[in-house]
Amino acid sequence: MAGKEGVASEAGKVGLAGRARAVRGFVGRIWLAVLLLALWEAAARAAGDLYFPPPTEIASTARELWWSGPASRLFLSDKALDDFGPSLTHLLAGWAIAAAVGIAAGVAIGLSRVLFELLDPVLQLGRAIPPPTLIPFFLVVFGLGTEMQVATIVFGAVWPVLLNTVEGVRGVEPLYLDTARAFGFGRATRILRVVLPAAAPRTAAGLRVALGFALILMVIAELMGAGGGIGAHLNDAERGFLPTELWAGIALLGLIGYLLNGVFLLVERRLIGHHRERQD
Repeated sequence: MAGKEGVASEAGKVGLAGRARAVRGFVGRIWLAVLLLALWEAAARAAGDLYFPPPTEIASTARELWWSGPASRLFLSDKALDDFGPSLTHLLAGWAIAAAVGIAAGVAIGLSRVLFELLDPVLQLGRAIPPPTLIPFFLVVFGLGTEMQVATIVFGAVWPVLLNTVEGVRGVEPLYLDTARAFGFGRATRILRVVLPAAAPRTAAGLRVALGFALILMVIAELMGAGGGIGAHLNDAERGFLPTELWAGIALLGLIGYLLNGVFLLVERRLIGHHRERQD
């Protein structure tokens, strides 16, 4: 019994130590943000400028706009559903299409020296074109709506995925591929079990960058006059001379970007964290 109690006591101490480290880590990461918000609050109240509202007013406006609904809907208001639904649908659909196209094309180009030498100049030219400059073209082709917005996101988000995948595939050790061939693995099996896992860190880096691009391009496309979404909210706030609502929309976009990045990092750590540790 004494031994078991000792083990339980040690386990409790380890658990407390782990929680203490987590709290210290959280405080260490958040203190600067809290300080900046406090300075912003003080400066905004001292200035008394309509165009420079304090964070507390922005947070209150955001709550009234988007989080004043019933508890059964996680406090989401009708406006939240109207704004979040279209924006997140366009963002995630565009990012997913860009991911699929970028990974598939990146693997094909990375595995073929001929394709790489032939297409690399074209890829470098394509990545240099600012996606917003193609919005008028997409408007003509797709019209003002979901197709135009998703096409804008796909064009901008595909490049980091494609180019990082190409570099990741070209960086696979030839010995790995030769060993797979020696064991009789077919081409498809080599790609799935050797090439993709080896290129995963570079591909994941491209996917993470593409997610940030997708958020930016979602807003730009919606600012062109979409009927709904967060970009439409920003347009309405500007036209209605509502600076606090405009700032609330900007803060909302920052929060969405932060949450998406956090979720992506958690998934990445779960799926390929062991691979990164082996590389390190």
